[in-house]
Amino acid sequence: MSDWQNALDNALQAAAQHQFGVIPLSLTKLPAIKSPHDKGHGCKGECGQLGHGIHDASSDPDRIRVMFKAARHATGYGIACGRPPHFLIGLDLDRDSEKDVDGVWELRRLCARKGIAVPRTVIIRTPRGGYHAWWTGPEGVKVPNRAGQLAPGVDVRGSGGYLVGPGSRGARGLYTLASAPDDVTVHPIPELLLQLMTADKERPRRADGTAANTFLLGGRALVGLVRHVLDAGEGQRNNRLFWAACKAFEHAAAGRLDADQAEDALMRAAIEVGLPDKEAEATLKSARGDVLGAA
Repeated sequence: MSDWQNALDNALQAAAQHQFGVIPLSLTKLPAIKSPHDKGHGCKGECGQLGHGIHDASSDPDRIRVMFKAARHATGYGIACGRPPHFLIGLDLDRDSEKDVDGVWELRRLCARKGIAVPRTVIIRTPRGGYHAWWTGPEGVKVPNRAGQLAPGVDVRGSGGYLVGPGSRGARGLYTLASAPDDVTVHPIPELLLQLMTADKERPRRADGTAANTFLLGGRALVGLVRHVLDAGEGQRNNRLFWAACKAFEHAAAGRLDADQAEDALMRAAIEVGLPDKEAEATLKSARGDVLGAA
């Protein structure tokens, strides 16, 4: 079976069994349908075309097939967060030995410190050895998408975000169900954990490293992200800039980079590869808003 067919089948199953709204994803885990608009547009699907990312998400099987037919290169699917009936909330628990990050351990330490008893829920194993934990949320509560705010290696996927569904293939491998196949109930999120997710932003401090070392790691990452933009070919520049900016602002949210410094470096790289100033500014603003929220 092809990756495309496998992704479609799993997306249809997720929609049918759980009423999840889904979209096709590319190998890079980004929405697979190209936007019909220029960067910085405000359309969320009102134009009637596909290509509005998570705003296209649907649980209707006919709609899902139409989306996947328009994205024959799709290898996975994303599940929309913050939407009825489940108002899904996710935690992305990253594990990276090279960066000395273990989101699973950090979450356990956070919960122990705050006295939070985390219930069993659906757990997805990522190709890099990390995990995604899913919970249902209350209606009317907007959970912002945040990287590293709760703890290093712990990212929140909430309103306007999405989770990569099991059976999806990314560039590093498959996303698989870590929970027991006969126990796929998504439990309500603990109230105390929800309060932490919706609290005002505060950059976490690593207990096992100095600020200087933390910023050194972030600086090295920024060099790689700038190179990623500089290596862009014709037709790739805007997408590469947006991806690199999202990654840079995730480092900034975790306290490893200065957001303004990162934005300035990426802006200079974008201009060097020939992107118009206004186009690059709009792309960077969009990425910053997606990761860090409105200024």
